[in-house]
Amino acid sequence: MIRIVNAETGEVIEREPNAAELAQQEADQAEIKALKDAEKAKEATKSALLERLGITADEAVLLLG
Repeated sequence: MIRIVNAETGEVIEREPNAAELAQQEADQAEIKALKDAEKAKEATKSALLERLGITADEAVLLLG
């Protein structure tokens, strides 16, 4: 459901989304999922590297800072 509110008059219109809006919503959700998956992969890679080096994240910050 899409809600449109006219701030000047207070008029509220509620309607079902059209096909283009639904497609955009699906595309946005897919992009958000891809970004979250990429962030998880990045964190997993970082954790694996730190584990191989035998140091903690705090120690890595000290070494690189």
